[in-house]
Amino acid sequence: MTVNSMRGGLVWLWLTAFVIALDQATKAVVLHTLTPYVPHPVIPGIFNWTLAFNTGAAFSFLAEHPQWSRWLFSIIAIAVSAVLVRWLAQTPRRDWHTALPLALVIGGALGNLIDRLRVGQVTDFIQVYIGAWPFPAFNVADSAISIGAVLLVIFGLFVRDKATK
Repeated sequence: MTVNSMRGGLVWLWLTAFVIALDQATKAVVLHTLTPYVPHPVIPGIFNWTLAFNTGAAFSFLAEHPQWSRWLFSIIAIAVSAVLVRWLAQTPRRDWHTALPLALVIGGALGNLIDRLRVGQVTDFIQVYIGAWPFPAFNVADSAISIGAVLLVIFGLFVRDKATK
């Protein structure tokens, strides 16, 4: 299938592949260079590299049940990604206000899915502080999901793309 023959917004799957590759590459680097749960300050009191592992979902939701939450969150990631790929396929190629956020969310979901299926947990390593409070560690995939979700809301509420008319 050539890029020109790709249906609708599926051409944006290049961004999904980039997110997955960047996510997996950064996780491989931190797994080989950082000691788990030892903060490495980048900007003291604001930003650290901190290798952590999460068997649950966001903010370690259901992490105390790793036996079944691994499979629950894997199934959810597959189902959500399938729905979003279908939505992307139905999105006009030029409607980047929809395609870009969808591609980011799909890439993030699949990046974390790879971790869950491969090792049963998600590797996190970015830690920021809000005042003196450390925000839970996250990764490139989590960032892509969050940015994509926020963009979907913003573009859905405030932007009317000509490609959708």
